[in-house]
Amino acid sequence: RYKEDIALFAEMGMKVYRLSISWARIYPNGDDETPNKEGVAYYHDLFNECHKYGIRIFVTMLHYAVPTHLIDAYGGWKNRKLIEFYTRYAKTLFEEYKDDVDYWLPFNEINAGRFNPYNGCGLIKDREENYDQAVYQSLHHQFVANALTVKMAHEMIPGSKVGCMIARFCHYAATCDPKDQLTQLHDEQYTNWFYTDVMARGAYPSYMERFFEDNGIHIEMEEGDKELLQAYPVDFVAFSYYFTQVSTASEDWEKTDGNLVIANKNPYLESSEWGWQKDPTGLRITLNQVYDRYQKPVFIAENGLGAVDTLEEDGKVHDPYRIDYLRSHIEAMKEAIRDGVDLFGYTMWGIIDLVSCGSIEMSKRYGVIYVDADDEGHGTFDRYKKDSFYWYQKCIASNGEDLY
Repeated sequence: RYKEDIALFAEMGMKVYRLSISWARIYPNGDDETPNKEGVAYYHDLFNECHKYGIRIFVTMLHYAVPTHLIDAYGGWKNRKLIEFYTRYAKTLFEEYKDDVDYWLPFNEINAGRFNPYNGCGLIKDREENYDQAVYQSLHHQFVANALTVKMAHEMIPGSKVGCMIARFCHYAATCDPKDQLTQLHDEQYTNWFYTDVMARGAYPSYMERFFEDNGIHIEMEEGDKELLQAYPVDFVAFSYYFTQVSTASEDWEKTDGNLVIANKNPYLESSEWGWQKDPTGLRITLNQVYDRYQKPVFIAENGLGAVDTLEEDGKVHDPYRIDYLRSHIEAMKEAIRDGVDLFGYTMWGIIDLVSCGSIEMSKRYGVIYVDADDEGHGTFDRYKKDSFYWYQKCIASNGEDLY
């Protein structure tokens, strides 16, 4: 029903559509010699439909979807062979869709390699002798693949824009105790900055040397890897932003849920029904930090509220809580732009209801378009415009000026 959905996107006024191409749709096993023609044709059709309405395309090339054959046969991204398979896939995308795609993102939330290694790197914990070693070796291979993808894109599609992305975990020190402050510094380095430092600055940061030494990790690099990372940094920095958390040296701090992680709870913030803490000010802080650190254009690739929505008998869905969430975060974006941040794009998660990755359920809805389906997959799958659809339509038309 993608044509119906894209027509709804156009009615809403969407200017850019962020979507993920499935590697296995193009190369079913991941290591195939030739691409699947039906898969290639599918995305041509999809992009053509978007262009009918003037919608630009932001493609995520790998979004938690390593072909399972590559996990079973090669052990996931810890095997350097995956660089070869991935760049073959990337080359095919550039050859096929070079005139259709406006922004390229090689890896979704690349720091998932650490906080969710199966999704991020295709690693299965009970198959690894040294799990941490496998995680960081996998990440190194992804960094190399990312740099090769930037190189290839710039050579094959002059003027193309390729970015990097992390799941942003903004941390506040629990107290002014120096131990909490040091914990906050390390949390920021190890969960956020390490990944973007490599891809945006082009080198492993020096603070990771001690981390690797303390944790018995040795990154196996081949000759030329460091030079490749240095020569091909990304053009822009993107991140997902849903919540913030507390950094503390204390072991007994109250916990709450977050984006595929358990987080320390902030007593000053409200939480969603799933325990994710709402913090628009943290988005302004994050935008300032990212832009100040890299001086590269910034894109918010994901942001939104998962909530239980009710479809009324008249086909309406009233979701003022989602409107409040989006309004407060867009206001924070406007403040960050006034602060001087070069924020050039925003795509909310997820426009249309889908199965939530974190809790694997339909009940946790993120869209401004309601899909009539339950957690077991029962329903008509008909689409309904929520109140937030009309609010967001007005927001887009005014470029964020009309938020009420």
